[in-house]
Amino acid sequence: MRKLWALASTLTLPRWAGEGMMLAVLVAYALLYASPYGLRVLTVAGVYALAAIGFQIVFGLGGALSLAHGAFFGIGAYATGILGSQWSLGFAATFPVSLLVPLLLALLVGLPVLRLESHYFALATLGIAQVVHLLAVNSPALTGGANGLPGVPGIVLFGWAVPRGLPLAAVVWGFVALGGLLAWTLARGRWGRALTLVRDDPLAAGTLGLDVGGLRLAAFALSAVYAGAAGALAVHTQRVVSPEVLEFPVMVSVLTIAVVGGRGRVAGAILGAVLLLHLPEWFRFLERSYLIVYGVALLATIVLAPHGLTGLLDRLFPSRPAPLPKPAAPPETAIPMGPLLRVEGLTKGFGGVRAVDGVSLTLEAATITGLIGPNGSGKTTLVNLISGLETPDGGRVMMGNSDMAGQRPDRIARAGIARTFQAVSLPEGASVLAAVAAARLERDGSIALAEAHALWALERLGAADLAAKPCAGLPAALRRRVELARALARRPAVLLLDEPAAGLTDGEKAELAGHLRAIAATGTALLVVEHDMGFLLPLAGHVLCLDQGRTLYAGPPEGVRSDPAVVAAYLGEGA
Repeated sequence: MRKLWALASTLTLPRWAGEGMMLAVLVAYALLYASPYGLRVLTVAGVYALAAIGFQIVFGLGGALSLAHGAFFGIGAYATGILGSQWSLGFAATFPVSLLVPLLLALLVGLPVLRLESHYFALATLGIAQVVHLLAVNSPALTGGANGLPGVPGIVLFGWAVPRGLPLAAVVWGFVALGGLLAWTLARGRWGRALTLVRDDPLAAGTLGLDVGGLRLAAFALSAVYAGAAGALAVHTQRVVSPEVLEFPVMVSVLTIAVVGGRGRVAGAILGAVLLLHLPEWFRFLERSYLIVYGVALLATIVLAPHGLTGLLDRLFPSRPAPLPKPAAPPETAIPMGPLLRVEGLTKGFGGVRAVDGVSLTLEAATITGLIGPNGSGKTTLVNLISGLETPDGGRVMMGNSDMAGQRPDRIARAGIARTFQAVSLPEGASVLAAVAAARLERDGSIALAEAHALWALERLGAADLAAKPCAGLPAALRRRVELARALARRPAVLLLDEPAAGLTDGEKAELAGHLRAIAATGTALLVVEHDMGFLLPLAGHVLCLDQGRTLYAGPPEGVRSDPAVVAAYLGEGA
């Protein structure tokens, strides 16, 4: 067994190999082995696979646990059921409506609920689902009430009435193939990469120029379209629509399929749907005990394969690593000499505490400004205000002639301001190259170009050898270098660094200082927040000291150690 595992671990397959083998097995089963009842189960599995593919977009890629997905499924089903049974409209008319109605509802409710975080978003979407279910049950004139609507016609394509059995299964799985191809293409492209970064670190995503709210809304709306399509196909399969399509078990099934199959993976949605729909049939011979065995099998899958079945297959048969691109410098942005950023009277309070109180500063091109002060003095809050992560109560942040105060982080980033964070946050499941390339997703036209520009940034900081390594497990010094490369890849006019030397050795600090001087020499203005005076004072040309949100000192670094106020509030008498 160990030899087989070792042999499997040495095999590498093309990225499409798993999906191809899965498709071949499904086709062979449908054509050669499936009974009429087996084809019906396979058809229903296709319906749930399509719904789960859509859920993978909002949940797997976007990280939003939308419990309204089952409601969108039911709305698509009712749109087809009402128009087909009561208005006698055919598939060509009802199917687009089943896509459009969930889409419009998702856009309507998505704007407010997507502002909520984590479990609050899940509860809000669950509330939406319950409201839709109650409306369906209590509107008998339109929906048939608790009894539903019978007599929904089957699918008619180009004058051909698709019969049940193999033809209907082929049509449903044809839609799964089209939907899966679209989702797979989006997930592997710039949009999917950007959405994954929003899931992993929404704060960093905004500061890299990505419209976090727009990406989440697009994912929510697109997932609703998939759910509506699946609901329409479900009704054509069953020929009746009832409130059951809006009940919570539908949502639970889709969520289970996504988790068991593999979060964020199209192949996971398909594999999970096929297994979860067929497992009860395989265990049916156990009679009353089959549900217990079914539950144990699902629990064992989650415990033994926490990243889903596709994650387990990736471990057994890893994909071939993609070759690294040739490094290419991003287009240069002309940086004018003189003042680039002016902060004027910036204030911010949290409750009764003034975190930033009337702070002003100017960052000149090709200069390094140090920002010091005791813990809690407002340094990080000031950086957050400049970069848009916090909204100021007053004051201005002037970038050229534009006041950026209170603007969204992505708009501030596009204006030429980049930053790093005090606690380095890199996507653990991504390679170093992919993490740095995220900085170029908003600007470059392709993943390949973004990665070429990212490799240039890594090469400039002497970290090109890290490109193929995973971010997970990198030591602190290398994580900070990767984060600096990500900020540098944007070619910013202004670069804000929050404690970039924290945790570094003296040799690593000296190397970092050399890199920062080289960046400033290109015209970029740097604001460096730091506690290590031995690192910062020889580096900076101007120093600002904050205490309790107010400016305590602003002047040359030579005067820091001799200023009585700075010594008393921050450095201490022994400095």
